[in-house]
Amino acid sequence: MQVSSLNEVKIYSLSAGRSLPEWLSDRKKRALQKRDVDIQRRIELIQDFDMPTVSTNLKVSRDGQYIMAAGTYKPRVRCFDTYQLSMKFERCLDSEVITFDILSDDYSKIVFLLCDRYVEFHSQHGRYYRTRIPKFGRDFSYHYPSCDLYFVGASSEVYRLNLEQGRYLNSLQTDASENHVCDINTAHGLFAAGTIEGKVECWDPRTRNRVGMLDCALSSTMADKEVDGLPSISALKFDGALNMAVGTSTGQILFYDLRSSNPLIVKDHQYGLPIKSIQFHNALDLVISADSRIIKFWNKDTGKIFTSMEPEHDINDVCIYPNSGMLFTANEAPKMNIYYIPVLGPAPKWCSFLDSLTEELEENPETTVYDDYKFVTRKDLENLGLTHLIGSPLLRAYMHGFFMDIRLYHKVKTMVNPFAYEEYRKEKIRQKIEEARVQRVQLKKLPKVNKELALKLIEEGEEDLQNRRGKKQKKTPNILTDDRFKVMFENPDFQVDEKSEEFRLLNPLVSKISEKRKKKLEMLEQQETLGEEEEEEQEGKPSDAESSETSDDEKGWVEEVRKQRRLLRQEEKVKRQERLKEDRQTVLKPQFFEIKAGEEFRSFKDTAQRQKLMKKTLGDRLQLEEKVGALSVHDTIVGSKQATFKLKKSEQQQKQQEAEKHHHLERRKLRRSASHLKSKKGRGRPFH
Repeated sequence: MQVSSLNEVKIYSLSAGRSLPEWLSDRKKRALQKRDVDIQRRIELIQDFDMPTVSTNLKVSRDGQYIMAAGTYKPRVRCFDTYQLSMKFERCLDSEVITFDILSDDYSKIVFLLCDRYVEFHSQHGRYYRTRIPKFGRDFSYHYPSCDLYFVGASSEVYRLNLEQGRYLNSLQTDASENHVCDINTAHGLFAAGTIEGKVECWDPRTRNRVGMLDCALSSTMADKEVDGLPSISALKFDGALNMAVGTSTGQILFYDLRSSNPLIVKDHQYGLPIKSIQFHNALDLVISADSRIIKFWNKDTGKIFTSMEPEHDINDVCIYPNSGMLFTANEAPKMNIYYIPVLGPAPKWCSFLDSLTEELEENPETTVYDDYKFVTRKDLENLGLTHLIGSPLLRAYMHGFFMDIRLYHKVKTMVNPFAYEEYRKEKIRQKIEEARVQRVQLKKLPKVNKELALKLIEEGEEDLQNRRGKKQKKTPNILTDDRFKVMFENPDFQVDEKSEEFRLLNPLVSKISEKRKKKLEMLEQQETLGEEEEEEQEGKPSDAESSETSDDEKGWVEEVRKQRRLLRQEEKVKRQERLKEDRQTVLKPQFFEIKAGEEFRSFKDTAQRQKLMKKTLGDRLQLEEKVGALSVHDTIVGSKQATFKLKKSEQQQKQQEAEKHHHLERRKLRRSASHLKSKKGRGRPFH
């Protein structure tokens, strides 16, 4: 079982793994299962759920017990019983099946449209009747109220076959040269046919008149995409009473409201392949559309992708098991795929163990380690001379290459290329080119937080790089490339506050340094343009000029600091005045306090006494407590002082103590003595 995840939606492929050939004996099958790990881990949900060569169509009966599949070669249909998890029967046909439908709740009434214009009716025992339609058919739909079968195909007519009367009725004449698909709305019986010209014609079966037409080819064309030809209708499906989805041969799905001629959403598969199937998942409002390469799940209101999956082989048909998260696909391969998506719904009742199995897999995820293996492509194998190992156990096929043991890879590489001089030379040339690219003018990509600080650090780094040119100096670390300071340029909490007092007092120094740096850069640019010789002195200018410049910078910096201090004082004065105004305008109102439950208000004298007591010294307070009796101080044998305290009980504790005393007194009054139970001496047995 393979697990894939897209947009945090897990998809379990239940048919992944190797399948054993039918002609193997049971003994050999058991032996293979013991030896091969892949065969042991596979899940065979339904036994022999495959076709000899290709599967073309899939349907599930209305009672959910039977899965019907049509395929080739030879043309056949297989019925699988989900309650027995095995194939119930198989019937071979004279020609390939284009499409089929199950008319009853089980497999007792089935209609097949074959590629040789025949229509076959099958019952439980086998083929019941067959008839022929005038033109080659492409699709058909069954109208339950009137028991009419509507056939569309390589003709402008829609043929009607009444199953109650057993004869053909007058056909419906469309404006199209050919009709590809058709569908009938189960809510109100509207019949819709998709034409080769990219139009959808809607008919009322009661009056046999056309009631509307949609030009889907015009609506499917997009401004940013070239159209090679006229898109025809390749898929059609109704959703409820008012919605309809139309798939085109160029890979677009148009979602319509029947009350409007313009589509609500146009979804493009981006592959340019005809849409093969359209299904709906009403619980999550999803549209499940499939072409021969990919199956996409997207929201029908917003068009946002929910998830998607790409099977290994081309897709012919998609079938959803009702009221569950299980999905079947018919492919251009013998094996028919089974997928389980827990987000879409629970597992069917006949395989309910899948829910517990997937829950265990989610609780204990297995980590796959590829450290001991090297991924190589076919070109790498040709360079190493190991193409003869393809198909052997030493190479494990994966995607567009192979996995091989890392020890084998290193051993073969050292034998094939012992010196690797060319690779070493190419690597050195690449390093030199990268160093030259760093010296070029590059676009400065600044972070979102502390942009000015990052710009300053970039300029300093460029300046250091120019100073170190041709000199052997240690490379100074850069904060921008250091992971320890990475948060300073990502987290908004580390943003430098330019309005703070500290920054404003330091800002003159920072600005002066940046101005000095800019002057030096301008001088270097002028020297390069004029082609002057390199400076004789190490610093780039005479010491006298530098000293005069530094003195001017210091004077300017002092003036800037004084100016900033004056501004800060003025701002503080303004703030004080605003506070005074607010204090004058505020009117003091009496405040009321609520007494806690269980307490009584005595007077304000208690608080006043407590405040006076707190103002007294510790010695005075100890003397007061000795008088009251809450504190006793006496000397010990050793000669030190020993103090014992008696904590004052709260009012609630005192009340509780008084209540307990009262209760004990009442119990004593009510108590009955047991003295009369004592036995007198000499009378009877003593009472024990």
